[in-house]
Amino acid sequence: MKFVRGRIDRIVAVVMLVVLLGQNTVFAEEVQNSTANSTAVSLTSPSAILMEASTGTILFEKNPDEIRSPASITKIMTLILVFEALEKGRIKLEDEVITSAYAKSMGGSQVYLDEGEVQTVDTLIKCIAVASGNDASVAIAEYIAGSEAEFVNMMNEKAAELGMANTHFLDCCGLSSDSAHHTTARDVAIMSRELITKYPEIYNYTRIWMEDITHVTSRGSQPFTLSSTNKLLKQYQWTTGLKTGSTSVAKYCFSATANKNGIDLVAVIMGAPDPKVRFSEAQMLLEYGFAVTRLYVDENKQALGDIPVTGGKAERLAVEPKGAFRYLDVTGADFNRIEKQYQYVDTVVAPVERGTEVGYISYSLDGRELGRMPIIAAEPVEKAFFVDYLKRILIKYLI
Repeated sequence: MKFVRGRIDRIVAVVMLVVLLGQNTVFAEEVQNSTANSTAVSLTSPSAILMEASTGTILFEKNPDEIRSPASITKIMTLILVFEALEKGRIKLEDEVITSAYAKSMGGSQVYLDEGEVQTVDTLIKCIAVASGNDASVAIAEYIAGSEAEFVNMMNEKAAELGMANTHFLDCCGLSSDSAHHTTARDVAIMSRELITKYPEIYNYTRIWMEDITHVTSRGSQPFTLSSTNKLLKQYQWTTGLKTGSTSVAKYCFSATANKNGIDLVAVIMGAPDPKVRFSEAQMLLEYGFAVTRLYVDENKQALGDIPVTGGKAERLAVEPKGAFRYLDVTGADFNRIEKQYQYVDTVVAPVERGTEVGYISYSLDGRELGRMPIIAAEPVEKAFFVDYLKRILIKYLI
């Protein structure tokens, strides 16, 4: 019995030393480089950009950081906050929104909501995404934030969060002609990417060409037809969205989205001289993008097994890839030559939270690293205390 007790003492001492000395390490994921070409397409519009949405790769740019008035492209940010509120459960699609006198008073493009008129959140999203209704934008902004002013504060906070360094909003619909209400083609692409990648259900609305809603007021019920402002829906078969805008200051703007062969592109046109140019030049950018790109996707569905963990109630930690890896190629590379290597930290020490990075998968082609995908903990592991070690040893040696 003295022999067993001596072994137990030595084992516990070694384990506790490792617990005290060990440290946990994480890795960061690489960001894909830009392959922007500023001469591939000739545009008359003063500012434009083309982005692949899943990777954020810039494929073309022309004065992308020039400060411009956005007009109704502003509503992309409004829609982001609407879908964020839906995601967090603060509002529901079936919620009924009462139109205020202030919302009714909006000029410009509108769906002619009457004061006191009730519409669902779902209908108001259609009014914004399809017909660019300024009144609908203000109505839903007031419903979410209590006032348009507070909603605009939320818009600016979200812009900062997304890294939209050259954007500032004064209203939720884009009516303002004040120079303090501004953005850039790059920032429009950033918020467009956020909307379509995080909330792809927006396509259920932006793909609508025409749809009727019903105005129910004190004067009775009356149908009203929403007509899309996005003419590419009928002109370019790969179109999925997104938002137009025009004022005398902004001229004609457009953030166009399209999907072909699994690739999602965002083409932004700012300050076009007329509406035909904004649509034709957006289409030119999209066609160029689809012609020069191919997307490598590794869904990373395979199980990775487990790795040792020190100082935990469990001795092994199940791990998994953080998500799918995407690489956008414009060189015609042979994807069959892409290689994967798995790298893990030297030591993982409990406690470990689910999602903690414990390594990465490195993707390379002909010796050049394309990017990395983090490997994360698939489950939590609690820190072990003396009684846990004692139980483990008793089970192993005495039972």
